[in-house]
Amino acid sequence: MNLRSLFFKRVVFMSLLTGLLMSGLTVSAAESFSYEEITVKDLQQGYEEGAYTAEEVVQSYLDRIEIYEPNYNAFTMMNSEALAEAREIDRRRAAGEELGPLAGVPIVIKEAVDVAGFPSTFGWAPLSKESGGIEIIPEKDAPVVARLKAAGAIILGKTNIPAFSADGTRASTSWAGDTYNAVDRKLVPGASSSGTAMAVSGNFAVLGIAEETGGSIQNPAAAQALVGIKPTFGLVPNAGVVPLGGSTRDVIGPHARTVRDAALMLDVIAGYSAEDPKTVASIGNIPRNGYTSKLSTLALKNKRIGLYGPGWLDQEMSKETQALYDRAVKELESQGAVVVTDPFAGSEFAAYAKEVGSLGLESLIYDMEQYLERLGPDSPIQSVTELIAKTGETPSLFERYKESLENPDEIPDLSTYAAARTKLLRIFNDVMDNNDLDALVFPQMYEETPLLDGEERIYDTTVPEINILGVPLITVPAGYYDSGAPFSLAFLGKLWSEADLLGMAFDYERATQYRVAPTLVVKP
Repeated sequence: MNLRSLFFKRVVFMSLLTGLLMSGLTVSAAESFSYEEITVKDLQQGYEEGAYTAEEVVQSYLDRIEIYEPNYNAFTMMNSEALAEAREIDRRRAAGEELGPLAGVPIVIKEAVDVAGFPSTFGWAPLSKESGGIEIIPEKDAPVVARLKAAGAIILGKTNIPAFSADGTRASTSWAGDTYNAVDRKLVPGASSSGTAMAVSGNFAVLGIAEETGGSIQNPAAAQALVGIKPTFGLVPNAGVVPLGGSTRDVIGPHARTVRDAALMLDVIAGYSAEDPKTVASIGNIPRNGYTSKLSTLALKNKRIGLYGPGWLDQEMSKETQALYDRAVKELESQGAVVVTDPFAGSEFAAYAKEVGSLGLESLIYDMEQYLERLGPDSPIQSVTELIAKTGETPSLFERYKESLENPDEIPDLSTYAAARTKLLRIFNDVMDNNDLDALVFPQMYEETPLLDGEERIYDTTVPEINILGVPLITVPAGYYDSGAPFSLAFLGKLWSEADLLGMAFDYERATQYRVAPTLVVKP
């Protein structure tokens, strides 16, 4: 974290603590955090029983953040109104008013997602006031944020990302500096939803909003022993989110410590929004009784599960990954699942996916233009042309699509992407149908999470394949390497199969209970 960022955040934290001390309360000790690993259900039950108030809960989280944030750097900014918002929830509860499903639940929002009145920096120094850049403050919330506020969630702050979210491993390119892994500071945090994963895994919040174009939900979730949901493309609106592939690949999803909590957050944020026409596809594809409706400890019984193999990705697992995956397969079988070895063998999938590469960012300039226009008439930057002119820099990502810079408003030619997605989906669906598969379950990485101070990236098994396909994926903690790095499974399936995948993931989670709450370290 740079010094300006640290100073800014310390000022906010000290302001919050001043309010705490004036209220006559005391700062709780680091080792006695009352809400560690608490679930949404248990938190809400405590509210209903009067065991604590939303103000007390939010204050406790802010105290914990004050203690540990200097050593983990999860946040780019804090919400100075969080306590006031919690008090309003308490007032409404005491008055008997109807409250939303996440009333009083502390959450965090990825930096790339617009929150009205909060800076949107893209993780890029030229747009960070704290780094001497131009400050952009959106006039309205992204639809997902509006839905979370309506549900009563308390936003504690926005969380760190690499510049333009253009890294699946580290947040090192952020103006705010590195975010550290809650499980072990020596490990990469996963990216680009680095700060959200740290905040949720490190018990700085109960839930978090993450976003993915190419691994950015699943990589940090897997690296920090979390449940992450990468939803079907078009299920959750991505308007008001700094884009990479807004027209093709970008998705918003939850980070949580349990499958049920992730499902509850998906219930709130999923569905059609007039601000994002793509979400019309979600109509008729959301379960009538919500995403918790198929959570069951019998969900894996008789399910046919396809396993990872060279037919999907011609890349061997490390020896220890293979051993952990073998154990996980036995655990799936012990829950009644029927496993199918390498169902993609003999298909064109691996070869064609390699040939296609990472398509889908061809709409970057167009999507960025639409995003900037949405910021409103008072924004200091309202177009791609202004972004470049006023910052004096052309982001390196833009250089790849220089021809689009001449006419940012021109709808891009996505025919190559559409053809590739069509063929990959045909192969994918044929394999699923021909093998009568209910889901695929892969190791999320084929090698363990690398060290932060090294050069290695996260070696995921499903990126960019599922991002081009647009299909859903759910990460679930599945153990730890000898080094202490988390090992995670990825449950994936056909378009719109989130409810079924969540049921199977829940069954596995309940049978194994691998997640261990990280022990955070205070900065010396």
